[in-house]
Amino acid sequence: MDLVQLLTSQLGVSNQQAKGGTGLLLKLAQEKLGASDFSKVSGAVPNSQSYMQAAPEPGGLAGAIGMFASSFGGNAGQLGNLASLAGGFKDLGLSPEMISKFIPIVLSFVQAKGGDDVKRLLQQVLS
Repeated sequence: MDLVQLLTSQLGVSNQQAKGGTGLLLKLAQEKLGASDFSKVSGAVPNSQSYMQAAPEPGGLAGAIGMFASSFGGNAGQLGNLASLAGGFKDLGLSPEMISKFIPIVLSFVQAKGGDDVKRLLQQVLS
């Protein structure tokens, strides 16, 4: 079963919402990880490029708050990461609470495809 099928069956989201939400998580990972580490993560997610293209562009108030908060680094940076994700999830018609439902499914999928080390790389960005 592919990642989109997992998300749609377990969370009841549409294919487009599953692709876009996964794409948002991958874009965040690409932004926060080095190219080498991100290639390991994207390699564990078939069609990762198409998911990233399906993700809405960050913007609006949530995106601005995310950029502002991430400029402070540390925990505020993590808050900024989640705020920027919340804006993208809202653009997909999903509540911000869905982020916490997407993350464990995506992490489990990445672990199954890429192993524990790749899961840890992604987990650092998403937790």
